[in-house]
Amino acid sequence: MKELTIDATIENIGKVTAFVDEQLEQLNCPLKAQMQIDIAIDELFGNIAHYAYNPETGPATVRVDVLQEPLSVVVTFIDNGIAYDPLAREDPNVALTAQEREIGGLGIYIVKKSMDEISYEYKDGQNILRIKKELLD
Repeated sequence: MKELTIDATIENIGKVTAFVDEQLEQLNCPLKAQMQIDIAIDELFGNIAHYAYNPETGPATVRVDVLQEPLSVVVTFIDNGIAYDPLAREDPNVALTAQEREIGGLGIYIVKKSMDEISYEYKDGQNILRIKKELLD
């Protein structure tokens, strides 16, 4: 397991992505899976940066675990901000045009569709969001 604790700011999304990508490269992660994980990081860490401590800034921890059989990566996002379960929100109706849809929710929908598993829990004053992606060719 590798872990990075960093201020939850938009400016740090690139550092978080580089940290996770470094782990993925050691696993010879397929490019498609890496791109999907990078998009998920952008969305999930961006949400933490925007909303968890608003208007203040606080820390977020990003943890990368590797699982075998099948080879998978689990990226866990942990913050001490306001309790919020992004999975509780109803998925947007993607059959509607962008003008007809309500604002928000599309990013987390994309994450749900591109990851093999996604889970959320609020425990001991912390938001804990996990994404899992199998690293298949």
